[in-house]
Amino acid sequence: MTLKNILAFFLLFTSTYIFSQENIYSSLTIPNNLKQGANAVVRLNEVEITIKAVNEMVVSEKLIITVLNKEGNDNVNAYVFYDNNVKIKDLQVLVFDAFGKEIKKIKKNDFKDASAVDGGTLYSDSRVKYLEYTPISYPYTMELTSETVTNNTAFIPSFRPVSEYYVSIENANYKINYPETLNIRNKEKNIGEVNIEKDISLGKMFYKIVNLESFKPEEYSPSILDLAPCVLFASKQFSLEGVYAEVENWDEFGKWMYNDLIKDTYDLPETTVSMIKDLVKDEINDIDKARKVYKYVQDKVRYISVQVGIGGWKPFNASYVDEVSYGDCKALTNYTMSLLKAVDVESNYTVIFAGNSQRSLEKDFTAMQGNHVILSIPNGDDTLWLECTSQKLPFGFIGDFTDDRDALVITPEGGKIQRTKKYKTEENKQQVKGNYTVSNDGSIMVRANIKSEGIQYDEKYWLESETSRDLDLHYKKRWKYINNIDIENINIDNNKSSIEFVEDINFEASNYVKKAGDRMLLTVNALNRNTNIPDRYRNRKYPLKIKRGFIHDDEIEIILPVGYEIESLPKGVVIKNKFGSYKTEIIPKEENKLIYKREFVVNDGEYPKEDYDKFRDFYKEVLKQDNAKIALIKNQ
Repeated sequence: MTLKNILAFFLLFTSTYIFSQENIYSSLTIPNNLKQGANAVVRLNEVEITIKAVNEMVVSEKLIITVLNKEGNDNVNAYVFYDNNVKIKDLQVLVFDAFGKEIKKIKKNDFKDASAVDGGTLYSDSRVKYLEYTPISYPYTMELTSETVTNNTAFIPSFRPVSEYYVSIENANYKINYPETLNIRNKEKNIGEVNIEKDISLGKMFYKIVNLESFKPEEYSPSILDLAPCVLFASKQFSLEGVYAEVENWDEFGKWMYNDLIKDTYDLPETTVSMIKDLVKDEINDIDKARKVYKYVQDKVRYISVQVGIGGWKPFNASYVDEVSYGDCKALTNYTMSLLKAVDVESNYTVIFAGNSQRSLEKDFTAMQGNHVILSIPNGDDTLWLECTSQKLPFGFIGDFTDDRDALVITPEGGKIQRTKKYKTEENKQQVKGNYTVSNDGSIMVRANIKSEGIQYDEKYWLESETSRDLDLHYKKRWKYINNIDIENINIDNNKSSIEFVEDINFEASNYVKKAGDRMLLTVNALNRNTNIPDRYRNRKYPLKIKRGFIHDDEIEIILPVGYEIESLPKGVVIKNKFGSYKTEIIPKEENKLIYKREFVVNDGEYPKEDYDKFRDFYKEVLKQDNAKIALIKNQ
């Protein structure tokens, strides 16, 4: 190659390289630190909110995201919601290959269109346009541009650059413009340790975050919503489908909801009022009346998602639910409240974030929040909480779906933030009693009685409605460390009065005991062995959070095989630390009988990340002790 050709090639390469460094659509320009451990990288996310009036808001967004692998496809989020009050003005997608070359253009009419709620919905005016795209290769980049116009200003989109794991952010910015006559509030969360710019003045707010590495999930850590940066926004004055509101605290918010959304829905037919009064006429106290009303609702109605009305926030009238016998969480809660009102039992409509993560409403930031509605009943110094969408849950039991979080209780006098029921460690109890007989061939015959309460109950009550085949599979999975299980009998009792779930199970398992010549090795803990060790992290980033504590209390009689004697027994163990405790004891009862006792306690709580290794060591030691063995030797 001549010098002239070499120089020409060098200039071409250099210009191409410089171009690629400036090409946001090319995967070659992603900083290495943002690619590490990421499935996708947001190259640019521009959100601009323009509030033109109390009843007019425009939301514009440009999202450019590079998908690095198959798992990253779920992070594209190429969808836009709309309904009768949210109009899509612009929607388009461009797709680029790894080098930033445009390979596909997708217009609004090419998007799929569907109901925005699940298959349990009867009907809905909330819809979504979404894109199903199958990439040819990885990485690829997608640019989504959208614009929507709405007359609702109750829900101002948050600045939430990342809400998913394994997604890095190269550049995300958010701008909100609003009339100076409106009072827009904001709340910043988790922004202390990120590279953020902001500019806040009357009539506008601006935030920008750059070079935010992806969040990786860690066991026993807070929710990503409690870790990732976020800025919330709300207006003191807003419109919700034509209903005007002006509120700046939860008391005023509750009054607005009660007077404008709820108060006019208590319209039960007189025949229903007479019927429900007759139903509870023999009950003396309000709680017993409420119990009967709750049972009546469970027997009469079924849950079905209905997303119509004022932004999905106004419940159907009680008369309508009474007629059709179905409704969503708002409708069924309101119906139950109307029935209780008819028999002079006080109860309150309550807005909450539902889900296992225990997400609370932001109690210091008044705004439209929550995704679910339950019912609260004052009971002296206590409060009963009712999940009105369930036909199976016991009266006064809410489980891990709505436990231990701040909710908005709406009363005629106003709204107040109240904490829902917390299931304490001692309430979440599983008790195992039973026996097993060891045969000379190494098999065991087991009789087990398992009683569960609290969150332990919540994890099992659904078994009541499972088929025999599914139950068989469930118990074989529960005791996966025992091979060759043959289940002979299963009896289940779901005691809703005492909120206890009782399982009586008989099974046989061949080759449970290891045999070697004249010796047998018997793993003592056959019925409740811990098999979990929390994941190991070389450099853990997040605090340790144990959401719910529990107690396992076991007492098992062991009948040893005829013709064998004990050669060695495991010693009793006592472990106690800030995370909980573990205790075992083996007590000789008769010549060939032993009593095995075990108590395993884990406390809920939040701890610094430095404590995680000690917590993991605790579980490792429990696993080790749960695998302790008795050595048996044949009589000579």
